[in-house]
Amino acid sequence: MLKNIFDKDTWQEISEVLRKNKFRTAVTMLGVFWGVFLLVSLLGAARGLKNKFDQELGDFATNSVFIWAQTTSKPFKGFQKGRPITLNLKDVEIIRNGVEGVEYVVPRNQTTSTVKYKTRKVSFGISGDYPFLAEVQKQNLVFGRFIDHLDVEEKRKVCVISVDVYRQLFNEGEYVIGRYISINDINFKIVGLNKNGRNGPSDDINIPFTTFQEIYNKGEDISWMMITANSGYNINDVENQAKTLLKIAHNINPEDTRALGSFNFGELFKKLTGFLSGMQFLTIFVGISTLIAGVFAIGNILLITVKERTKEIGVRRALGAKPLEIKMQIILESVTLTLFAGVLGIIFGGFILYLINAFSENSPEPILVNASVSIPIVLAALGTLILMGSLIGLIPAHRAIIIKPIDALREE
Repeated sequence: MLKNIFDKDTWQEISEVLRKNKFRTAVTMLGVFWGVFLLVSLLGAARGLKNKFDQELGDFATNSVFIWAQTTSKPFKGFQKGRPITLNLKDVEIIRNGVEGVEYVVPRNQTTSTVKYKTRKVSFGISGDYPFLAEVQKQNLVFGRFIDHLDVEEKRKVCVISVDVYRQLFNEGEYVIGRYISINDINFKIVGLNKNGRNGPSDDINIPFTTFQEIYNKGEDISWMMITANSGYNINDVENQAKTLLKIAHNINPEDTRALGSFNFGELFKKLTGFLSGMQFLTIFVGISTLIAGVFAIGNILLITVKERTKEIGVRRALGAKPLEIKMQIILESVTLTLFAGVLGIIFGGFILYLINAFSENSPEPILVNASVSIPIVLAALGTLILMGSLIGLIPAHRAIIIKPIDALREE
C-alpha cells in the first residue's frame, strides 16, 4: 500500500487523470477551496476582533463597575427633584465596609486643564489617583513608574503622562522622565510615561489624589469611583448593593434610577465574550459545512469519473492489477484534490488576512487587530482534509473494484 503511494507511475497517472478534464477538476476543487478560505479568513477576522476588544478593554478588571453622581429625578424626604448629588470619600468607606464581596473601591477625581511645556500649550484631562488604581486598571508604562504611596502622603507634584501627551508636547525621541510640565500654572515633575491614553475615562495625565484635592480645592469630594468584586461574587449584586447604600447616605428616593449613573464593565465584558464565542462558533460551523459540502462534491465527481473509466479499470484488472491498487489510486485522487484545494484556500485566506492587517496598521482606529489563525488550527484543518478526502474516496474506490473485469470490458 505504501509502495503504491510513493510510486512515480501512480502519481503520473493521477496527474493525467486530473489534467484530462481541467474544468471538472477545477469545479470539483472549488467547494473545498471556498470552505477552507471561509474558515481561515473568518476565524482570523474573529480573532482580530477579539484582539481589538482586548486592546480597548483588557486594561480594566473584568468584574468592575463605575459609579458617579448625577441629579435626582424624584423628590424624597422634603428634597425636591433636580437636586445635584456629589460623591465623597465617606461614600468610599461606606461601600468598602458595607458591601459583601468588594475587593477594591477606587475613588477618582477628574478635570480638564491647560498643560504647558516651553512654548507648547494643550488642554488635557487630569486625573487624581491613588496607587491601587493599577490593581483595577492596568498601567502600560513605557518608562518610569506610576503614582506611589509617598506621592499621595506628601502631596507631591509629580505626574504620569500618556503617549498622546508626549507626542503633542515633546519632540520625538526626547527623554521626558525628570522633565517638568506646567499644569494649571503649577510645575509637575514627570515620573512615568504610560501607553494608556483616552482608554475609558480620559487618562491623559495622572497626578496624586491628594495633590489634585489641594490644587483644585475638591475637599472630600470625588468625581466617581471604580468598584471591583472578588472572584465568585456577582458584580451586578455588588452594583445594586453599592447604589442602595449610596441612596441611603444621600437621601435619594429608592425608586430614583437617574440620581446615580453607572457603567457595569463586568456585564459588558460578559456580553462581548458571549458575542465573540457565538461568532467563532458560527464561523467554524459555516466553514466546516461548506467544507463538507465541497468534499461530498469531490466524491460525486469521482463516482462519475470512475463510471467513465470503467473500461480502463477492466483492462487493468485483466492485466493483473490488484483491487487494492485500484482502490488506492482512487483514494489518492480524492486526497490530492481535497488537499490541494485546501492548501490553496489556506494561502488565499492568509493573503486576505495579510491585506486586512496591512490596512489596519495604516488606520488610526482599526476595527481588527492582528487578524490571524494559529498554526495548530491550520495543521488541524489539513489533517481533517486528508481524513475526509480518504473517507469520501472510499465510495468511488469501492465502486471501482466491485466491477468484474469481464463486465468492465463489455462497457460501451
